[in-house]
Amino acid sequence: MSHNHQAKIPGLARMLSLFAALLVPSLLYAQNCALCYTQAASAGHRVIQALRSGILMLIAPPMFICIAIAIMAYRKRNQFNSAE
Repeated sequence: MSHNHQAKIPGLARMLSLFAALLVPSLLYAQNCALCYTQAASAGHRVIQALRSGILMLIAPPMFICIAIAIMAYRKRNQFNSAE
């Protein structure tokens, strides 16, 4: 393979990954349930605020678990690389 051809492959991979990253959020918006949307839209202000609080409550535990795992991995990163 020529050097020029090898340089094009990473660039193509980057463009494809960028395209996929831009495509995913638009697919996620399509997951809304019409019944859920109409019920939430017709609800009062207090119900909408409760839904928002509930969403935050569901996001917090996985976020803290991921942060804890990242901290533990960072602290243990050189455990197996020590010279004996």
